[in-house]
Amino acid sequence: MVNIMAIAPKLQLKQGQSLVMTPQLQQAIKLLQLSNIELSAFVEEQLESNPLLERGTGDENRRGEISESLGGGDGATGGAASVDSVSLETPGAQSSDMDAPTHAIDSEATVIEQRAADVGGTVDWSKAGNGGSFNGSSEYDAAANTADEKSLSQHLNEQLSLLRLEGTDHLIALHLIDHVDEAGYLRAALGDIADNLGVSLGRVQSLVAQLQTFEPTGVFARNLQECLELQLREKEALDTVMQALLDNLELLAKHDLSKLMKLCAVDKEELMEHVRRLKALSPKPGLIFGGDMAAAIEPDVFIRETPNGGWAVELNSDTLPRVLVDNRYYNEVCAVATDEASKEFMSECHANANWLVKSLDQRARTILKVASEIIKQQDGFFAYGVDHLRPLNLKTVAEAIEMHESTVSRVTSNKFMSTPRGVFELKYFFTASIPSLDGGEGHSAEAVRHKIKILISEETAKDVKSDDKLVALLRAQGIDVARRTVAKYRESMGIPSSVERRRIFKHSA
Repeated sequence: MVNIMAIAPKLQLKQGQSLVMTPQLQQAIKLLQLSNIELSAFVEEQLESNPLLERGTGDENRRGEISESLGGGDGATGGAASVDSVSLETPGAQSSDMDAPTHAIDSEATVIEQRAADVGGTVDWSKAGNGGSFNGSSEYDAAANTADEKSLSQHLNEQLSLLRLEGTDHLIALHLIDHVDEAGYLRAALGDIADNLGVSLGRVQSLVAQLQTFEPTGVFARNLQECLELQLREKEALDTVMQALLDNLELLAKHDLSKLMKLCAVDKEELMEHVRRLKALSPKPGLIFGGDMAAAIEPDVFIRETPNGGWAVELNSDTLPRVLVDNRYYNEVCAVATDEASKEFMSECHANANWLVKSLDQRARTILKVASEIIKQQDGFFAYGVDHLRPLNLKTVAEAIEMHESTVSRVTSNKFMSTPRGVFELKYFFTASIPSLDGGEGHSAEAVRHKIKILISEETAKDVKSDDKLVALLRAQGIDVARRTVAKYRESMGIPSSVERRRIFKHSA
């Protein structure tokens, strides 16, 4: 007997769990990974679209108070990033025993201060001389990283007006200027430019030849050889020996002077004289102009040493946006609104405004918490330098502050920390572990790179260290590292091989 089951629709009830990301949660996650500069641009968009948001002045909350009412009350409520300072008491920071446990944060001594205004303030950079990048400056000055000059493009356009080209030639020249990079090189292929503009290649080449007479000499070159050649022609110094040098720049880069002497048919003394003239030229002539420079890095967090040997963590208030929720205006509009559409619109704006304020405040607290834990884990670096960087991963920090690894990853992306030793991206402090020979605590990969750099910097002409020799010296310091790892780290720092370094010593003597 065969059972035939009828096929029919059925209703079944199943219980399950799923994570649904609301638009507000997506926004909070997005805010975490934005830098302060990007965050300011985002907040500006919200200020324009939400009538209940106001720009904060930083004077809304008294110093020393932590805002607990986010969006409530009759008046304006806000203070994004109401927590912007944490003091880490690390009394053992001056100890020389680096085998001691990491300096703990005393939970009772940890001070959480609210600074609604002027968080950055004047920072003591007295330690900046120890590898820092401020050298006596009383506070971080982003303007020092920018140039208040006319750009290379402006300079070239000014010279183009003097060339008095007409019609199509002028338009082609403008197009060529647009393809010049900040170093002064014309990177686009002339054939592609001719095809795109619908003109002959010869016409474009003729115009490039005219534009190569512009200042600074060397602009509109297609490669390094042509750039140097243009400068030598102007100086009337392009003889046969110099031309041979230009044709074999790769040998010069490798310091293979023996082959160069044969190719140029000169002795070492005459060759070195030509090399000196070549080195006096500018390989990137366009860089003398400002205006096209990359934007200066604005630190998101300031770290300074406290008088008792600890570390103070402060958010950069100069780039930290502050917003308020205008509850008074919300109540007034809702009181007179008669249609449901208006009430619904205002309710949505009110909810979004409150969520933004809450998200900004939570973002500030999270950044401070992550930065504080990084300092706790890497206190040896701040006290003694890069040799004392410890291996660190996202999981360690996440577990210590009871957050998810993905949250820590987002917080450390595109964020920079200004310290007495310079400005570093937060991700700089997360490095792989190199095993220790004695089975103890591993060594930070960044610290190992630094040790390799120091060992090579101490070389002499009679003592050039091979990668195998570097491995032996590192093992003598208790670092278990393979030869291929040493070679990889050396190459990542742009350091040539021992053969090339030995050749450099030989011909520079």
